[in-house]
Amino acid sequence: MNDRAASSNNDYDLVIIGSGAASFAGAIRAAEMGKRVAMVERGTVGGTCVNYGCVPSKTLIRAAEARQKILRPNFKAVAGGTAQLDFKELIRQKDELVRGLRKAKYQNVLESYKIDFIAGEASFVSPHEIIAGNHRLRAAFFLIATGGSPHIPAISGLREVKFLTSTSAFELRQLPSSIVIIGGRYIALEVAQMFQRLGSQVTVLQRSARILPSEDPDLTEELAGYLRAEGVNIITGVTCGRISQAGEFKVSFTKDGKQQEVRAEQLIVATGRRANTSGLNLKAAEVELNPDGTIITNDYNQSTSGHIYAAGDVIGNPAFVYTAAAEGRLAVENAFRGNKERRDYGVLPYVVFTDPQVARVGLNELTAAERGIEVECASLSLDNVPRAIAARDTRGFIKLLKKKGGDYLVGASILSPEGGELLMEVSLAIKYKIPLRDLSAMFHPYLTLSEAIKLTIQTFDKDVKKLSCCAS
Repeated sequence: MNDRAASSNNDYDLVIIGSGAASFAGAIRAAEMGKRVAMVERGTVGGTCVNYGCVPSKTLIRAAEARQKILRPNFKAVAGGTAQLDFKELIRQKDELVRGLRKAKYQNVLESYKIDFIAGEASFVSPHEIIAGNHRLRAAFFLIATGGSPHIPAISGLREVKFLTSTSAFELRQLPSSIVIIGGRYIALEVAQMFQRLGSQVTVLQRSARILPSEDPDLTEELAGYLRAEGVNIITGVTCGRISQAGEFKVSFTKDGKQQEVRAEQLIVATGRRANTSGLNLKAAEVELNPDGTIITNDYNQSTSGHIYAAGDVIGNPAFVYTAAAEGRLAVENAFRGNKERRDYGVLPYVVFTDPQVARVGLNELTAAERGIEVECASLSLDNVPRAIAARDTRGFIKLLKKKGGDYLVGASILSPEGGELLMEVSLAIKYKIPLRDLSAMFHPYLTLSEAIKLTIQTFDKDVKKLSCCAS
């Protein structure tokens, strides 16, 4: 233990359960405030993002993209190549990257901030005390940030076969010749396109009538078209029947009342995530749960037990690493300074890392209709954007929303290569209600993707096809 004094009768000012983004953001803030902090982790330090999620998936997605550009160059003058893939070397590089980031951004941080790290599974024995392995720890405050795990649906035969999840799929050492993916939301689609581009034949089975059902239909239909053009077999509106494995996997399903089946070398289940709360003995801590197993918190990230806070996937808010980190910091601030800061997801940008990317912030047409908000939309296809034209890649569109009769943005839905890079300009415009005329008047460098925002704003009252380059 380090030598900083803890609160009276407590080993620590703060004990954090979990070691992901929320945990480290909270631990760093508490250490900066001079608090004595311990972190308890039952698995690998760093949580999902660096070990099994964001980092490994995004580096593999970029590798798949590099291969795709060799196989299918955008320019007719550039001949496509064979794009040979050393899958084992790719996975070795991925593992090396993960180890390096885990050490630099997590393990070294513990030492830098003098945070005590305790390996073991935490369980409350009273509201102010836990056991973890051979340790018994008391604290004035607790932060529960245990994250989430893949949700496994109740499908006949599923638990009898050796399927993969969005976590274990990145640990494969050989590239499967074929894969069936159950699920059609962002993780499923990112994984599907990645493996298809690396050389697998991928089939996606989605229960809903559309992929990404929370996005507008025009966006999801166009994205589905691009994925299908690359060879991904997307089947929507299905009900899975039975799954079996005899060498290969066989998934039986019903679509439009007809029985069908698909076979593949590997099966990946990507049907969302559930909160990691089992084993914590939260009843002893007087912490209550929602019906879905997430921890009940107020806007200050405080649980029903006043000195216990929670953050990240375990509370069921948007499952992003950056929201988890923000919640971890906010929880610690509120614990030690009184509940003064509320979490606010009024302007929350997010990206689906398919290619083209899905980038969204604020309202879309679906959510506006659900809330009874009348909006006006300006939509511009990328074949009107000079950057896309020059790159010979005009897949996608930009859609901006304003309230009917209003003069500032309330939402954006973007389908574009590198579309996520456009989100911050729009997010700031929404948050600070920047008038459209002012936003459009800003200099947007020619032949940058950001110019698409200006052009789409102009589309509210002009036909940009009739404008010369850079004209207002």
